[in-house]
Amino acid sequence: MTIIGLTGGSGGGKTTALQVLEDLGAHVIDCDLLYHKLLAENGGMVGEIVARFPDALVDGVLNRKALGKIVFQDQEALEALNAITHRHICEAVDCEIKAYEGTLIAIEAIALIESGLANRCTSVVGILAPEEDRIRRIMVREGIDETYAKARIESQKSDAFFKAHCGHIIENNYPTAEAFAKACRMAFTQIIAGGEA
Repeated sequence: MTIIGLTGGSGGGKTTALQVLEDLGAHVIDCDLLYHKLLAENGGMVGEIVARFPDALVDGVLNRKALGKIVFQDQEALEALNAITHRHICEAVDCEIKAYEGTLIAIEAIALIESGLANRCTSVVGILAPEEDRIRRIMVREGIDETYAKARIESQKSDAFFKAHCGHIIENNYPTAEAFAKACRMAFTQIIAGGEA
């Protein structure tokens, strides 16, 4: 079974890369979407988060932006949140891997390495992009200001971290999303075939 792990910072182009893998026939596991699903359906995880971060509760509901403001400025708080969420996400990913055993699987997670999910992958691919491009994409995608976008990026791992821990790196410095997708397709085709990207 081939399991390709995708990682890299926010706004780098992981969603485009994941779409390419889906087009190549992979069953995709988007850990950010999985996290949102768990927030909606997993009362145990939400309870643990609220117990640790009561200030993230707004009008009786866990508020992701309030939670983000707490953890993106405090490394210890971020690590505490990750300890809770990684455990629940890894359990959910393991269930999906078991359900789709024998097929090509793609796991996309910003914390693929730190969470231990990389250990489940046959190949780990880092998607990197210039910081200014990442900030612009995050601002447009999520409707947040530049200060908040920069704080989010600064709270994440550096390019050097991904280069040190990923077997393959795809640089997203292409002028269009289409050109980047084409580069991803070439790289993934080689990886699936057992070659080097």
